[in-house]
Amino acid sequence: MELRDVRPATTTDRAWVTWAVGQITADTRRSADTHLLRLPGGGDVQLYLKDESTHPTGSLKHRLARSLFLYALCNGDIGLDTTVVEASSGSTAVSEAYFARLVGLPFVAVMARSTSARKVRLIEREGGTCAFVDAAGEVYAEARRIADACGGHYLDQFTHAERATDWRGNNNIAESIFDQLAEEPHPVPTWVVVGAGTGGTSATIGRYLRYRGHATRLAVVDPEGSAFLRHYAGEEPTGPGSRIEGIGRPRVEPSFVPRVVDRMLGVPDGGSVAAMRFLADRFGIDAGPSTGTNVFGALHLAGEMVERGEQGSIVTLLCDRADRYRATFGDDAWLAAQGIDPASYAESVEVGFAQVSSKGGYRPT
Repeated sequence: MELRDVRPATTTDRAWVTWAVGQITADTRRSADTHLLRLPGGGDVQLYLKDESTHPTGSLKHRLARSLFLYALCNGDIGLDTTVVEASSGSTAVSEAYFARLVGLPFVAVMARSTSARKVRLIEREGGTCAFVDAAGEVYAEARRIADACGGHYLDQFTHAERATDWRGNNNIAESIFDQLAEEPHPVPTWVVVGAGTGGTSATIGRYLRYRGHATRLAVVDPEGSAFLRHYAGEEPTGPGSRIEGIGRPRVEPSFVPRVVDRMLGVPDGGSVAAMRFLADRFGIDAGPSTGTNVFGALHLAGEMVERGEQGSIVTLLCDRADRYRATFGDDAWLAAQGIDPASYAESVEVGFAQVSSKGGYRPT
């Protein structure tokens, strides 16, 4: 039998891929690691916020977008003339538009019409184009249709988030957290608390904890309307979707890996906004509503630790800043129209933090 030499009908330009990966790598080197903020307090449980808002595109999604681009480039899915398409409610698309511009590619974000005008402007500022659908559940099919129609590539964050990032380390968010905690009183936290949008962050952290043999447990906080908590509880895994942008989904996304999650907490939207406002009023930390969800859940777990007489630390994420939500979660009239009442949770958040800080036992409810 003679040698048979078969080559693919189309290939990406390897020289261009090498250049594009180099551009993204250089951008990463120019960006410092994000801060780990320790909230003041003299109690036995220390609370930390990993401030992901300091990324060049202003949110936790910057890490995901970078990983998705590198994953697609190295898989041969993106080439010199590829139109890149994503289904996104906002922050992921902002970050992906940034990386598309960095390597000179057109970018289209498919999102629900209800997405905040502020996020649309941020995507367009980075050179992206926005395509709108009437309902959040329509974004997946429309993104794939657009990519197929133009011969582009659908990044599909909801499928690829859990595999695009190296969960073993390589300066992922979990490794960064533990490096920054090394000189703290409790360098191995009792809990890491995160929300789930794609599920990529929780998958990365949960796998890393097991890989490194840490005793740290992973808690995922889920807002009203999301399907993730229902799925975790063995209930019907659907929901109307979340009003807290960036976390919660109307369906269970393929990247959500419940087996690496130790516990899930359902957080009321009013509690998310109350914790968001608490951070601003008490510490001058101007964070968005998903950060409020994280902090509300972290306070609950901290209260449990104090009641048991435990010492330790809890780490959660500052996902993005409040300026993206001035016309929504920063507007009392909008909140009232949505039926979200942060006032009913404000006192419990204040008292909860005070009692945790002073060794009292309390859990916000």
